[in-house]
Amino acid sequence: MRRLRHLTGHHRTVASNRVLGLLLAFNAGAVNAGGFLVVHLYTSHMTGFVSMLADNLVLGNMALVLGAVGALLAFVCGAATTAVLVNWARQRKLNSSYALPLLVVAALMLVFGLVGAITLDWRTPFAVPTTVLLLAFIMGLQNATVTKMSSSTIRTTHMTGVVTDLGIELGKLLYWNRTGTAPESQVRANHARLRLFAGLLAMFLVGGIAGAAGFKHVGFVFVVPLALVLLALSLPPLWADRARLRHPLRKAPALAKPIEPPAAR
Repeated sequence: MRRLRHLTGHHRTVASNRVLGLLLAFNAGAVNAGGFLVVHLYTSHMTGFVSMLADNLVLGNMALVLGAVGALLAFVCGAATTAVLVNWARQRKLNSSYALPLLVVAALMLVFGLVGAITLDWRTPFAVPTTVLLLAFIMGLQNATVTKMSSSTIRTTHMTGVVTDLGIELGKLLYWNRTGTAPESQVRANHARLRLFAGLLAMFLVGGIAGAAGFKHVGFVFVVPLALVLLALSLPPLWADRARLRHPLRKAPALAKPIEPPAAR
């Protein structure tokens, strides 16, 4: 319980961020790839939706324009929901500030896994099924959560930045420092970051393979075990905060504020 609480609790360490980032990268890869088999869209790929929006505005295909706008708005709303939950919990000095959005992710994934086939027929004003908006909202929630808890050093729902950072560290690793170069001027790879980015990419890939296979052979219910894992990660900090949640006006001991750059707030 204490180890699970540490993974999603208020107090963060480099190790806990890394472990949780790897788990969430697997989850994002599975949902993204599996969701593609269902809705034929990569719902964590906002770059693709922005390109879809631009292309189809020029081509005059308003149905695809509306679909792209819907997915973008759903992702943004998911990220905004994370910010609201995290800051609400911080103001109340809760340990579960990051567990709350993960709990919402788990709940929505359970909904998707149990009734996703039904929502495929629910139309929306954005010319895409409710499933597309739900998955984009989930990805926005998850990506904002891990972004805030890691102070913007980890992303899990898209790999463009991860692959870029991996390439930068590989370039440093392969750089040939000329003989006689002062130690402080030598180019050195950050091996910890190199392992982190390689791990995130690998977990996203493995999750994608698992998600595609799971949706192909099992269907929507494949998401249920993934949701239960997130539920198990988010419940311990919430359990620790149970008294504070029952009595929100009771004064709680101050928590050490995590170091977070302005860009991540």
